Amino acid sequence: MRKIILIGCVSSKEKSINKAKKLYKGPLFKNSLKYANSLKSDKIFIISALHYLLDLEEEIAPYNVTLSNIPKSKQKNGIKILSTKEKEEWGKIIINQLQNKFDLKNDKFIFLAGNEYIKPIFPFLNHWEDPLKGLKIGERIKFLKNS
Repeated sequence: MRKIILIGCVSSKEKSINKAKKLYKGPLFKNSLKYANSLKSDKIFIISALHYLLDLEEEIAPYNVTLSNIPKSKQKNGIKILSTKEKEEWGKIIINQLQNKFDLKNDKFIFLAGNEYIKPIFPFLNHWEDPLKGLKIGERIKFLKNS
């Protein structure tokens, strides 16, 4: 059984093209990546609202797309929030990418992502964990730092 970690993308990004692992910034992403590296996994990916399954070394440009449900009062200019149907399609693409690389019935997937990023994917996986389930962002960061 292989262990694959899926880290959710975050809105805070560098301003120019960079490797995915360096494009995303902020304490949630940085601590998620540090925690993921400590788990001795077989592979770590970022699950990106725009780029789907993203290798840490892949170079990408900043973007403003999310699966998160952001209240209108907190939406930044130009952000695209995927609709329910778009989230379902996004999940199907992620699953297709995963099944081309891994055994969805036997490999273990660990999510370090928000619920909206997990919901379209987990029903297709037999073995998965969400160690951040139910935690608010500050609590997530604290958990990740202390683990």
